[in-house]
Amino acid sequence: MQTAKELPACPVETTLMLIGDKWKVLILRDLMPGTKRFGELKKSIGSVSQKVLTAQLRDMEQNGLVHREVYAEVPPRVEYSLTELGRSLEPILDAMRNWGEGYKSQIS
Repeated sequence: MQTAKELPACPVETTLMLIGDKWKVLILRDLMPGTKRFGELKKSIGSVSQKVLTAQLRDMEQNGLVHREVYAEVPPRVEYSLTELGRSLEPILDAMRNWGEGYKSQIS
């Protein structure tokens, strides 16, 4: 996690830095209902490569938005869930969904 001194002065820029990537928003969307395994996330997101999804999940974990749980099984099982901080982004995703629905109805 970054310190406050390392973050941009503008709060909007800070938010964009944390979730401004297309894949991160979709990861958040897919983890809002609950925990998912890597394969489930990859399947639900669609065209993201394994390499990019792994990098995005690691970045989100490092920033305190996603929790990664590794189970000592053979083969190893890894599950991802949102932290409390990650869950706090739900109103932002709801607003994005509502705006997108409104936009789609305007251009129809």
